[in-house]
Amino acid sequence: MTANTENLAASPDDSGQLLAEVDALGARLALVRERIGRIIFGQREVVDQALITLLAGGHGLLIGVPGLAKTRLVETLGTILGLEDKRIQCTPDLMPADIVGSEVLEEAESGRRSFRFIPGPVFCQLLMADEINRASPRTQSALLQAMQEGRVSVAGQYHQLPKPFHVLATQNPLEQEGTYPLPEAQLDRFLLQIDVGYPDLDSERRMLIATTGAAAEKAAPVMTAGELAQAQRLVRRVPVGESVVEAILSLVRSGRPEESTIPEAQRHIAWGPGPRASQALMLACRARALLDNRLSPSVDDVLALAAPVLRHRMALNFAARADGVTLTQVIDRLTDPLR
Repeated sequence: MTANTENLAASPDDSGQLLAEVDALGARLALVRERIGRIIFGQREVVDQALITLLAGGHGLLIGVPGLAKTRLVETLGTILGLEDKRIQCTPDLMPADIVGSEVLEEAESGRRSFRFIPGPVFCQLLMADEINRASPRTQSALLQAMQEGRVSVAGQYHQLPKPFHVLATQNPLEQEGTYPLPEAQLDRFLLQIDVGYPDLDSERRMLIATTGAAAEKAAPVMTAGELAQAQRLVRRVPVGESVVEAILSLVRSGRPEESTIPEAQRHIAWGPGPRASQALMLACRARALLDNRLSPSVDDVLALAAPVLRHRMALNFAARADGVTLTQVIDRLTDPLR
């Protein structure tokens, strides 16, 4: 056995069962990828990162210009994974009650009055919050509670959200007028920041032909919500080798200017990632290994997921902006020792 799987050696029966579960899930996820690829063209890395987010039980922030199929991706994921999905369009006048729900006063035939809770769109398994930075801070905080606690509070009463529960929010990086930047506390609740770019030429050609004809491909369920929940439990059972643990710790801690030994980090980072970044990177690496039908993650997974995990958990200082340094360049420098 390799170093990454040495902690399975003590229990051959358990390791054999885990291998069988990983193989079965890998085959199912390969079908999920294939079905999504029929509808979403040329966004393989984006699709993989969205699947990693859901497998790890987290929330994702998709950032890209309009027209890159972000909404279609979330709808497709909901159908293929068997999740009840809903969508909210965030606007400045959107109130917390529009998301979480509200209580209404009802009067029975007997004349007795009572309050009844009417659930909002957050009561689903996959919620798309479109242009989340257009919602007011008050509304963002209501969504933050739902994301962090898996429940909402209305009139002093807690209401549990369905399980699994995931939020995939979108943001337009171009138009910032009339927006409310997400606070660091809320950004940190997103497992990954998924940057959505333009498709390549061949993919855009296939998309052009497939989506403008008489009939377009429609998504069909491949998994159920229960199977996704089972996969999320399997992710947490995936063994992680000591080398991967050390790579995660080294990477995250090197992004903190007060602890880093990398000169670029000390000079250009205003504040760095906290412990939640290490947890997110660990879970995401495990999920990526399962997505590729591997029993355990490697340092390559850490390198591949460093940017999606870290870029919304760090900020550059004025010196970096003056020098024309980007966050991507800083993260690339942080990963150099692991290559």
